[in-house]
Amino acid sequence: MLATGDYPTHQIRQPDPSQAETTTPRVLTIISSVLEKLVARNDRLVEVLSEQLDGLNCNASSARLGKSLHAFHGVRAPNISIPKYLERIYKYTNCSPSCFVVGYVYIDRLAHKHPDSLVVSLNVHRLLVTSVMVASKILDDAHYNNAFYARVGGVSNAELNRLELELLFLLDFGVTVSSRVFESYCFHLEKEMLINGVRQKVERGISPVAIDDMTEISVEDTQSCSPPQALD
Repeated sequence: MLATGDYPTHQIRQPDPSQAETTTPRVLTIISSVLEKLVARNDRLVEVLSEQLDGLNCNASSARLGKSLHAFHGVRAPNISIPKYLERIYKYTNCSPSCFVVGYVYIDRLAHKHPDSLVVSLNVHRLLVTSVMVASKILDDAHYNNAFYARVGGVSNAELNRLELELLFLLDFGVTVSSRVFESYCFHLEKEMLINGVRQKVERGISPVAIDDMTEISVEDTQSCSPPQALD
């Protein structure tokens, strides 16, 4: 496992300056803002519930969060922020900006299908790297494999394989997103920013055919491993 700050950036192929974005895609900033607010709210809720359950001498660890997203939980919140983590994924994997919207759709679907399990600082990073990776397999003609995403995300290949399988089963393998749903989430994200007084538009670079058609992805069932620390 790699500790914080020990990431071997020289071993990852750097983006081609002639092809790389000169600025961070707006969608990363928008999703980061929305998720940071969600995580901050849920962390406060967990803290309050924990205090109440401790007062009742209850087992707070399972009751306050549910068990559905337990596989994505780390032992501590990573040091890297959500915006920096998303920028890292985009920088090294060069996946299309639409993958982040679809990844957000997956996380939102999880929240609705498993309302007893909250997206918090302990699980949001693993949820993000897994969701974006699966989305890239659905949307992008060319994408990196699990091993590369694991290195970028700061987890082991075995763990990411396991998380991918966990995500697919939690979603009942519902990984297709229609163009109508995609557009509705873009409007939702833009509205969230507008509420904060910021007018930003989500990049719409997506093919309706590629997103509407059913696409099969292969996953590997591997043994779990201890959660590593996320990286700067």
